Amino acid sequence: MKQITVITFVVRGLLLAGTLPTCAADNAASEYDVVVYGDSSGAVTAAVAAKRLGSSVVLINPTHFLGGMSASGLGATDFLGKRYTFGGIASEFYDEIAGHYGKAYVRSFEPHVGRKVFRKLIADAEVPVAFNEKMNRQNGVKLQGKRIVSITTLSGKTYRGRMFIDATYVGDLMAAAGVTYTVGREPESKYGEDMAGVRRGDTQPRIHYTQKDKDHFIANVDPYIKPGDPTSGLLPYVFKIDGLTNGQGDHNIQAYNYRLCLTRDPKLRIPIDKPGGYREIDHELLLRNFEAGDQRMPAIISDLDGPGKKMDLNHKHAIGTDYGGANWEYPEAGYERRREIENAHELYVRGFLWTLANSPRVPAEIRKQAADYGLCKDEFTDNGGWPYMIYIREARRMVSDYVITQDDCEVRREVKDSVGLASFGMDSHVVQYYVNEQGYVRRDGTIWRVPPKPYGISYRSIVPRQSECENLLVPVCLSASHVAHGSIRMEPVFMVLGQSAATAASLAIADGAAVQSVQYAQLRERLLKDRQILNWPQ
Repeated sequence: MKQITVITFVVRGLLLAGTLPTCAADNAASEYDVVVYGDSSGAVTAAVAAKRLGSSVVLINPTHFLGGMSASGLGATDFLGKRYTFGGIASEFYDEIAGHYGKAYVRSFEPHVGRKVFRKLIADAEVPVAFNEKMNRQNGVKLQGKRIVSITTLSGKTYRGRMFIDATYVGDLMAAAGVTYTVGREPESKYGEDMAGVRRGDTQPRIHYTQKDKDHFIANVDPYIKPGDPTSGLLPYVFKIDGLTNGQGDHNIQAYNYRLCLTRDPKLRIPIDKPGGYREIDHELLLRNFEAGDQRMPAIISDLDGPGKKMDLNHKHAIGTDYGGANWEYPEAGYERRREIENAHELYVRGFLWTLANSPRVPAEIRKQAADYGLCKDEFTDNGGWPYMIYIREARRMVSDYVITQDDCEVRREVKDSVGLASFGMDSHVVQYYVNEQGYVRRDGTIWRVPPKPYGISYRSIVPRQSECENLLVPVCLSASHVAHGSIRMEPVFMVLGQSAATAASLAIADGAAVQSVQYAQLRERLLKDRQILNWPQ
């Protein structure tokens, strides 16, 4: 490996001046103590932590930018106000954000500021980064016994390592290494979770959704292409499922969308034009829901810190930016198919915004408000203001010796080997739209319940079974049920777990041991020294 002190990266037309180290471009295998493969915020903290601990490290990034969703539109951070549940490098990130705005505390920020801070963390630690290097998922992972020896990317570059960290949002390295994983929703009977599996939106009482702001249909909406005529077929992504019962398991996952950074500032605003390929039928559910009497604005619009009257846009209510049912293939799909799914989501979200602002079937007040919003000229400047990354709320989840479940979230099980805290509600967005027995559209999959207090995440949940792989850690697609993952899947938590994974990797190297054999007392001592928060006061 060679390092360049000052370089300028050119990615997708965007100049990024900085001091990031780069990797040798030859095809000879480079060898490191720790190889981090990932596109998430946790990938950055893992790489930085490993380097600070004295390990040689490389960050192999399948995208062209650092920080994942925390740098690609998810500016309104979800941690229920519990900023003090995480420390370490995650806390450094938010402190740097606050310093940029001249404040002591922030929980929302502009995407370009997030990218700037991630670049600074990487540059200050002198971590070499290989951008736009996607792993060869067919035969790019070489193993000797139960240890990964190297990974090879589609460009032909090979990276050898002693320890590997899969910090992707989809778990590609974990899967290619033969580690057991699952996709979808476990049945209620699997772990005894009363929020697991199918969760019909017409259930009464709705014990799986306790928020006062009900995220479901409040009016009856016809599901058929020709209203009242079942022979005309169902509207897009509406399913007729016989015997749909709460608690059933399936292979389906909660919806994705794009988290947009919008503005009302006319000097910064890029109008939302009618996208090519637009079909009104793709938004017919939205329009019929308005016509049935639901007059709510179907979006969460959160103000961001900084100038430009910027806002973070997210899904809300019965029909919004979530593209329910369109993403089920994504976790295990090939790269080309994933891109097709991403394009379909972009078309849907652009079409949703254009419909809100222009369709005469939308209530006038909502139409007027939506017409004021546009993308930002100074965000994602090489991509027309559109965020780089689709919001992958859930994909593969590892199955290891310890599976985090609803019992952990509700603090009914004691965790003695905590490597970080989670506190957000057990949260899933819509999984699918279905036709109920009365012939109307309803939502399935939405859950929400807040843990009684912050809870610990077991170290055993971020390492595979030793019989499967001895030198891999998985801090993002960790071992958790669908219900528990809905609480853990917050960006600050991924940052915390990335740092903890790297710390464990460094200890395993020092001891010449498998990651499953790392002594927790040593790990805890080091994490506390590095300002991680591992337990919540009783």
